[in-house]
Parts: sequence; C-alpha cells; structure tokens
Amino acid sequence: VQLQASGGGLVQAGDSLRLSCAASGRTFSGYTMGWFRQAPGKEREFVAAIRWSGGHTYYSDSVKGRFTISRDNDANTVYLQMSSLTPEDTAVYRCAVSRRVILSTIKQYQYYDHWGQGTQVTVSS
Repeated sequence: VQLQASGGGLVQAGDSLRLSCAASGRTFSGYTMGWFRQAPGKEREFVAAIRWSGGHTYYSDSVKGRFTISRDNDANTVYLQMSSLTPEDTAVYRCAVSRRVILSTIKQYQYYDHWGQGTQVTVSS
C-alpha cells in the first residue's frame, strides 16, 4: 500500500486549502482512510476519517464544520477540503489507512497501518 499526500502550502487565516491523498497498491473496499496532523511540540491529532465503502465520515471537534473529507473511488483518492483556516491548523498533515479500525478506535492513530508522507500546512495570521 502506498499513500501519496499533497496539497499543503502557506495560506492566510480564513483561506481554504485542499489536501489530496492518492492511494495505490490494492483495492480499498472495507478500509478506512484518515487524516491526522501534528504540530511542533504537540501530539499527533486525529482530523477526519472516511469509510471507503459507504462513505461515512468522522471529524474531530476542532475541525467539524470547517473541514470536509471525501473520496473519489475511481481515482483511489481521498480529499480533505479545509476552509476558514486558522493559525491553530498549522501542522504537518498525513493520511493513513486501516482495515481494522472500528468506531471506538477510528480516531486513534495506533490503529492505522499504512501512512503517507506528510504535507505541511502553514496558516499565517
């Protein structure tokens, strides 16, 4: 399994940005794709996740209403549309995939098995 994240950059507060995570190496039916972020000196934080089959979505409270996770089955790509960005959203964002997460573990990075490289998102005030 390979995950390729892209789309990060430097933006101003209030701007929008869309991250992409292109997945390859297998079919992902039954898998869950997640986005996590880590700011300097902070713990890795769950951002959002989507069930590849069915498309159910999950969000952290800190991004709910501002971020939208979606998938393109044909392109094997998951997107994270981020809007109303604030400096607190500054972090390295990484996508990950898991076949074994359940509802109670979907926000726990330890249950994700494959990770893409990070993409830096910097939001200036």
